[in-house]
Amino acid sequence: MDELVKALAPAFAAGFAVQRLLEILDSWIVGKIGSPWLTTYKKPILATVSLAVGFAFAFGARLSVLQPLLPAGNTVNYWVDGTVTAFVVSAGTEGINSIMKFLGYAKENKKAVAAQQKTTADGQIKKVDPGDATLPSN
Repeated sequence: MDELVKALAPAFAAGFAVQRLLEILDSWIVGKIGSPWLTTYKKPILATVSLAVGFAFAFGARLSVLQPLLPAGNTVNYWVDGTVTAFVVSAGTEGINSIMKFLGYAKENKKAVAAQQKTTADGQIKKVDPGDATLPSN
């Protein structure tokens, strides 16, 4: 899990940068520029800027969100990974946080399954009292 966090850290940092950029642009659109047209279309404008910056980070910095999630030895198409990474980064920190939350749930589920299997295995083991054992006679 620690290796996965390290692998996703650059995408998280990029998402944070996108989120901060949007906060700055939002304050300019509403406060400084104040154009009624910009204010009306603020949300789609910011979403488009966010996605464009997400693509710039994903392909420019060669960030990858899908590849670290795959089992060792498996690969994903560069363009598919880049596109998914762009969308995740464009969501700001929320995108990576959603992935980390999902991975946390998956880890807890694995622990629960392992505990259940251990309980089942413990019930299958027959305990033998060494004093009751009889040796075969020749």
